[in-house]
Amino acid sequence: WVTDALRSAGKEKNVAVALLDILGDARKKEELVEGMQAEDEGEEEEDVYDEHIWLSVRNAASLSEVIAEEICRRDQMNSDYYIKQCQNYIDALAELDEEYKKAVEEAPHKLLLFGDRFPFRYMTEDYGIGYYAAFLGCAAEAEASFETIAFLAGKMNERKMKYIVVLDGSNRKIAETIIRNTKSADKEIIEMNSMQSVRKEDIAAGVTYLSVMRDNLEALKKALQ
Repeated sequence: WVTDALRSAGKEKNVAVALLDILGDARKKEELVEGMQAEDEGEEEEDVYDEHIWLSVRNAASLSEVIAEEICRRDQMNSDYYIKQCQNYIDALAELDEEYKKAVEEAPHKLLLFGDRFPFRYMTEDYGIGYYAAFLGCAAEAEASFETIAFLAGKMNERKMKYIVVLDGSNRKIAETIIRNTKSADKEIIEMNSMQSVRKEDIAAGVTYLSVMRDNLEALKKALQ
């Protein structure tokens, strides 16, 4: 559909790069874990791949290389510049990857609980983090069932979890309901940024992929306490 959209906009010369396909065997299918609310019956689809590939700094490194190669192919005179810039970026991502790895290794727990959709599967797979969540990453539901709320509240009690995670822009209602159904209300909601609502104003203000993923790292450190 991107190719069709470019053609309709008169931008046929623009290039669409299918990064999910480029990941190949590293792609992961959406995973319905215990307690997660499934799509409505009658709306079953074949297995689909989780498209939130950018929420892994390891994916970001390999995909940056592919993007740089595509740019070099179309501007060969400046390829040395692009290759150098790409390597600098990959080095920065590798440094951040090590920070994530260290943070998870030092964390007392290796489990996240999302009172929201869950688009962070690639990240959790990278570092061996377990998770429970209300919905799949691309789920259309906005309201969690009683069974989902009860299950997640029970897990918070059982695992003595102090933190529940939501996505940027969440109204937090599901997370707040889960907390109300735990044995004690001394729980805290933590926000992680899925980068699906970054605005031009944010970019102009200096928000970058690296800055968001560093903020997510700080949130992760706290959520794993």
